Amino acid sequence: MKILLVEDDLTLAMGIEYSLKNEGFEVVHGNTLAKARQIFIDTQIDMILLDVTLPDGSGYELCKEIRTEKDTPIIFLTACDEEVNIVLGLDMGADDYLTKPVRVRELIARINAVARRKLHKAEEINSDMIIFRDLTILPLKFEVFKENTKIPLTSVEYKLLLLLFENKGNVLTRIQLLQKLWDIEGDFIEEKTLTVYIKRLREKLGEDKNKPYIETIRGIGYKWVGEFI
Repeated sequence: MKILLVEDDLTLAMGIEYSLKNEGFEVVHGNTLAKARQIFIDTQIDMILLDVTLPDGSGYELCKEIRTEKDTPIIFLTACDEEVNIVLGLDMGADDYLTKPVRVRELIARINAVARRKLHKAEEINSDMIIFRDLTILPLKFEVFKENTKIPLTSVEYKLLLLLFENKGNVLTRIQLLQKLWDIEGDFIEEKTLTVYIKRLREKLGEDKNKPYIETIRGIGYKWVGEFI
């Protein structure tokens, strides 16, 4: 996990960074809002430890900016332990609030707790909804939408789509697809029929040739291109 530590007290920052690295975390340090903003733009950050009082402004500002676009977990670190400050931080979208002086074991426990909550939330969302670019799949309802328009798929087309989704980034050979669809349907599906299903699925999804959903690996099979949101 890569953590952005935003703290202007260099002695405290060094102590936190040392402790977190010993626990296996990767830490990037910024001591101002400006540096923190740039790091966040340039680096894939998994969590932010954010001081409230900084030389060039308030950590609340950065929290509000990030929450307009991303839900990266944020834990405030501050000497302000008054209830109004805690409520303000949480209302702005922070995931937790820890007052200084920071106890390392408690900080690590809070980081792990926030990470677990984030993971569980993602799992709950993904179990009910899969999103890729302009496509939305509702597995429990057997429904697929392109933007807000429902796409009418046959059962085989739908199951073919899910097979490709579930193996995103990996090539599924034609034999693998035929065997899996055969197992699902209980009926033999010929290789020519698979080609037709792929063609029809692409047409129904409104695939753009310049930005396809499904890539044909000549002589081998197919793969779903890209990552889920």
